[in-house]
Amino acid sequence: MTATRVVVDPVTRIEGHLRVEAMLGEDGSIREALSSGTMWRGIELILQGRDPRDAWAFAERICGVCTTVHALASVRCVEDALGIQVPKNAEIVRNIMYLTQAVHDHVVHFYHLHALDWVDVVSALSADPAATAALNQKISPSWGLATPGYFKDVAATLKKFVDSGQLGLFANAYWGHPAYKLPPEANLMAVAHYLEALKWQREIVKIHTVFGGKNPHPNYLVGGMACAIDLDSDNAINIERLNLVKRQIERAREIVEHLYIPDLLAIASFYPEWTKIGGGLGSFMSYGDVPQRGIDDPSGFRFPRGVVLDKNLAEVLPVDPRDPQQIGEEIAHSWYRYPQGKDRLHPWDGHTEPAYSGPKPPYQHLDEQGAYSWLKTPRWKGRAVEVGPLARLIVGYAAGNAEIKEVVDGALKALDLPATALFSTLGRTAARGLETRLCVRWLMDEFDRLIANLKAGDYSISDTRLWEPKTWPARAKGFGFTEAPRGSLGHWIQIADGKIANYQCIVPSTWNASPRDAAGKRGAYEESLVGTPVAKPDQPVEILRTIHSFDPCLACASHLYGPDGTRLAEVVVR
Repeated sequence: MTATRVVVDPVTRIEGHLRVEAMLGEDGSIREALSSGTMWRGIELILQGRDPRDAWAFAERICGVCTTVHALASVRCVEDALGIQVPKNAEIVRNIMYLTQAVHDHVVHFYHLHALDWVDVVSALSADPAATAALNQKISPSWGLATPGYFKDVAATLKKFVDSGQLGLFANAYWGHPAYKLPPEANLMAVAHYLEALKWQREIVKIHTVFGGKNPHPNYLVGGMACAIDLDSDNAINIERLNLVKRQIERAREIVEHLYIPDLLAIASFYPEWTKIGGGLGSFMSYGDVPQRGIDDPSGFRFPRGVVLDKNLAEVLPVDPRDPQQIGEEIAHSWYRYPQGKDRLHPWDGHTEPAYSGPKPPYQHLDEQGAYSWLKTPRWKGRAVEVGPLARLIVGYAAGNAEIKEVVDGALKALDLPATALFSTLGRTAARGLETRLCVRWLMDEFDRLIANLKAGDYSISDTRLWEPKTWPARAKGFGFTEAPRGSLGHWIQIADGKIANYQCIVPSTWNASPRDAAGKRGAYEESLVGTPVAKPDQPVEILRTIHSFDPCLACASHLYGPDGTRLAEVVVR
């Protein structure tokens, strides 16, 4: 069979460095795919021998985007190891920090990282500003910036970019590609909202600066949070600062309800075929999060914990990340070395030793028969599972969670789609928006919980009774987790004589972007690409749509090859 190999390296509009190789069949659809992480992290080695109380500050710097969630998982794993229970206020503030990150990250992903896979920016130049205003009023009558004059100004700004020969933010994309289906007015509306979201996203992070001192990389504390709260004090977080937080939550809800969700549903309505593309594994996992009765009671999590296998919404299986029979990482196709063979290891016994065996850069393509990624291959009971917003909604939906069922069923009804449409690229994209709607509601709930607790006279924000190493056991191990915007995040620690003896992280994009396992089974990215039609191999926007639907966190040229390995074309992204 004649095959065309399409190489996208690096995949842009993501965090980090990801290479995707896709082999096209004679019908132009993808019959095989490789996902390769081309960047080595190594934070685990940096942490060995350090004070466990400092681990969060190092782990948080794994990423410049997912910062607060790594700190959260890290302090939780140290607290789990040492038997520390944080005060109620600390749990609530952590929930606020977590939900703020989720809302901010999801809105930024939709508008600035993913929407351009569906929106033809240059097409917006031919839009009628009056018709665009009418469209905006139709899909979101509560959004104020929707006048013909407003859209005329946006179009004029965009035209200046085009006339200058420099598209700025919108340069080097596949404008005019036949896969784009939005009318010019919808494209102009989306560009305007792109700019609105760009201005807003710098405001919501002020919530992190109130409770965490700064953003990115806000401060955490083993035993609670490092922010003093006193409603009547000038030297602590007072009612003025809390009112600022409330205003930011209210504004975030306006953005989500009157901008993000209407735009999401409007754009999705033009691409119904993408509810049948990119479904991938069909198996999903969530560790759960947003605790209401303490971190040790998953039954009180607003995001439920569990696994759904093979699209079976009638059963949710239990997850125990501490169980070596459940969670493990193997390296059959990874550039690592284990002390004994390549068999799967539980993270408490994990080993991070780089052993690059790939081709010498620059190279044309990878060898899928050997090692081809800096990512390990995590599995749940030997099964590849997808994590992320879609996984959280699938697990919650299958578990009968009323809030999750409400937003999912409402969106499916609005788009006139069956529940099976969730198992797709568009389903994954929609799930992120629906989850944001939940998160922004819960954000206000958590704020109200905090105010009620403070008014009751409880100002405690940390518990330092087990702060000193002399109170610790000689050896201890712990597990910390969160549901990061991109999926299930786990940190595992072993402590010996007051120092970190071993530290391992399995991040969401390791689950999703993992290379094949020893049995040859694909990871979520690879499986989701199989069967995807590619109209123009030299402009593979279809690959970007599915890969971006996961929001990879792994950072400019795409190379295309013929069946004999010769280069057909090169697309450089600057």
